[in-house]
Amino acid sequence: MEFIKDLWAFLKVRKKFWLLPVIIVLLLFGALIIFTSGSAIAPFIYTLF
Repeated sequence: MEFIKDLWAFLKVRKKFWLLPVIIVLLLFGALIIFTSGSAIAPFIYTLF
Protein backbone atom coordinates (compact mmCIF):
# COMPACT_ATOMS: atom_id res chain seq x y z
CA MET A 1 0.00 0.00 0.00
CA GLU A 2 2.90 2.36 0.55
CA PHE A 3 3.79 2.22 -3.13
CA ILE A 4 0.32 3.45 -4.04
CA LYS A 5 0.59 6.29 -1.51
CA ASP A 6 3.99 7.28 -2.88
CA LEU A 7 2.71 7.13 -6.45
CA TRP A 8 -0.29 9.30 -5.59
CA ALA A 9 1.94 11.80 -3.78
CA PHE A 10 4.23 11.96 -6.81
CA LEU A 11 1.31 12.52 -9.17
CA LYS A 12 -0.13 15.22 -6.92
CA VAL A 13 3.11 17.11 -6.31
CA ARG A 14 4.38 16.96 -9.89
CA LYS A 15 0.92 17.61 -11.41
CA LYS A 16 1.20 14.49 -13.56
CA PHE A 17 -2.44 13.45 -13.39
CA TRP A 18 -2.34 12.48 -17.05
CA LEU A 19 -0.28 9.43 -16.03
CA LEU A 20 -3.14 7.97 -14.00
CA PRO A 21 -5.15 6.63 -17.00
CA VAL A 22 -1.97 5.13 -18.47
CA ILE A 23 -1.21 3.32 -15.21
CA ILE A 24 -4.78 2.04 -14.91
CA VAL A 25 -4.81 0.70 -18.47
CA LEU A 26 -1.48 -1.06 -17.94
CA LEU A 27 -2.78 -2.65 -14.74
CA LEU A 28 -5.94 -3.82 -16.50
CA PHE A 29 -3.94 -5.39 -19.34
CA GLY A 30 -1.69 -7.10 -16.82
CA ALA A 31 -4.67 -8.47 -14.90
CA LEU A 32 -6.25 -9.65 -18.16
CA ILE A 33 -3.12 -11.58 -19.11
CA ILE A 34 -2.72 -13.10 -15.65
CA PHE A 35 -6.33 -14.19 -15.24
CA THR A 36 -6.70 -15.63 -18.75
CA SER A 37 -3.35 -17.39 -18.95
CA GLY A 38 -4.82 -20.78 -18.08
CA SER A 39 -8.03 -20.54 -20.05
CA ALA A 40 -9.05 -21.37 -23.58
CA ILE A 41 -9.18 -17.72 -24.63
CA ALA A 42 -5.51 -17.11 -23.84
CA PRO A 43 -4.33 -17.50 -27.48
CA PHE A 44 -6.82 -14.83 -28.54
CA ILE A 45 -5.65 -12.42 -25.86
CA TYR A 46 -2.01 -12.78 -26.87
CA THR A 47 -2.83 -11.91 -30.47
CA LEU A 48 -3.85 -8.43 -29.30
CA PHE A 49 -0.25 -7.71 -28.43
